[in-house]
Amino acid sequence: MTTRIEIGLNAVIVAVADPKPQVLVIGPDTPGNPDSLPFGPFDPVNHRTFEIGLRAWVEEQTALKLGYIEQLYTFGDRGRLYTRSDNRPHEVSVGYLALTRPSEESTEILGQMNARWRSWYDYFPWEDWRSGPPAVLEKHIAPALEAWANTLPAAGAPPRALSRKERVRLAFGMEKDVWDEEKVLDRYELLYEAGLVEEALRDERPAARQRESLPPLGRFMQQDHRRILATAISRLRAKLKYRPVVFELMPPTFTLTELQRTVEAISGRHLHKQNFRRLVENNDLVEPTGDTSTTTGGRPAALFRFRRAVLKERPALGLRLGSR
Repeated sequence: MTTRIEIGLNAVIVAVADPKPQVLVIGPDTPGNPDSLPFGPFDPVNHRTFEIGLRAWVEEQTALKLGYIEQLYTFGDRGRLYTRSDNRPHEVSVGYLALTRPSEESTEILGQMNARWRSWYDYFPWEDWRSGPPAVLEKHIAPALEAWANTLPAAGAPPRALSRKERVRLAFGMEKDVWDEEKVLDRYELLYEAGLVEEALRDERPAARQRESLPPLGRFMQQDHRRILATAISRLRAKLKYRPVVFELMPPTFTLTELQRTVEAISGRHLHKQNFRRLVENNDLVEPTGDTSTTTGGRPAALFRFRRAVLKERPALGLRLGSR
């Protein structure tokens, strides 16, 4: 029997507003209906590369002009599209991270396409540390993972170099370990393995079926789209530290407060105002425009722009935020 394979392109399209890290999702916005990442087929006849294909269908369907684009990973595990009858073509998806700034035209078209922006913390509420440790960690995640870590793996489970307790400790920064904001995917996959997220129950994972109920751990998504989104968040948080990708999310001119809030939104961390400004200024990432903004409600704030000359001056151009 020959298995048909279809290749598609999944886009994690990220913007920042209000200041929230927003991801574009599609599908009916009704209770119980999982969101989906934008998806388009790869057409090798009309598109020479995956990236060209991605840019073409995103612009056609959403009117969004994509800036920075990076390929994440190829998602093709058997069972990623769960069905009881396995007679559908096997779907292989190439995931992409794309950064953009919405326009009035794109907002109008997105409304017509049943698409919308949603904060990525709706899917990963434990990742937002801007106001301190999220309550969901202590209330739901820590006790559930502790109980899971104290049970033995099922017979026949593949051996791992680290025990469950060690994996939980490293991923979630428990027992006084440092919380690493880049380990978004590690944390989500642990929660899936422990049967604590809706996708594990939908996929009939044994750990989830054994539970009487699931804790409220964010909105779930179709197929493995929450895993793809976790991969994108991990990549973007890491990228902040050595590439100036944050400026792809900023308008042409901005205040330093607006820049700080955007970095905080993506990293999920609160940053000390003066330390952040020193970091930006010492790295020569921005330059003053000579103009000011009065939209802050207080004293006029100086406007800055990204100093593009820095791209030619040195290879590492990010914001190394230090550890929590």
